[in-house]
Amino acid sequence: VQLVESGGGLVQPGGSLKLSCAASGFIFSRYAGRWYRQAPGKERELVATITSAGGGTNYADSVKGRFTISRDNVKNTVYLQMSSLKREDTAVYYCNAVNDWYDYWGQGTKVTVSS
Repeated sequence: VQLVESGGGLVQPGGSLKLSCAASGFIFSRYAGRWYRQAPGKERELVATITSAGGGTNYADSVKGRFTISRDNVKNTVYLQMSSLKREDTAVYYCNAVNDWYDYWGQGTKVTVSS
């Protein structure tokens, strides 16, 4: 079982990044997909959730209107499109796949918003 995030990096305030999370080793389409983030010195925060079929999404108030979560169950991948990035979005972003029985995590990808 693996979740591998990619797409992090350094971006200027106001810029955009798209994170990807590729799943393998389990039936991804049976799991909700989530993105969390953890900033230095802070607790891990749930950023966005998408249902297993992709029909429903939910966002933290801090990212609503700026971030979009999506998924492709053929490619076994969940995405996080981040726009209008702010310095306070700087964090390690983690992918999570969860259902009633199992909970899988990726290793994280670092996003730094700085000029």
